[in-house]
Amino acid sequence: MATLTIRNLDDKIRDFLRQRAAKHGRSMEAEVRSILEATAAQQQMNPGQIARKIHKRFADLGGVETLPTPKTEPLPVPIKFDA
Repeated sequence: MATLTIRNLDDKIRDFLRQRAAKHGRSMEAEVRSILEATAAQQQMNPGQIARKIHKRFADLGGVETLPTPKTEPLPVPIKFDA
C-alpha cells in the first residue's frame, strides 16, 4: 500500500473532513481514503457504462426512440462567383 502526505492543507478543509468523518463514524484517514476511492471509480467509468446508465435513466420514460424526428430540408445550393 502507498502512503500519501498532504502538506499545506487549509484548516477549513481539515475541519470539514474531520466533521464529515465523524458523521460517517470513521477516522479522517478512512474518510479521505473513501473520497479518493469513490472519485477514482467515477473517473474509470468507460463510455459503455455511461451509455447504459443514460439508457437506464430514460428507459422508463419510453427512451429516445419515441421522440419525434424534425423534418429537414435540403441545404440551398451555394452561389458561385466565378464564371
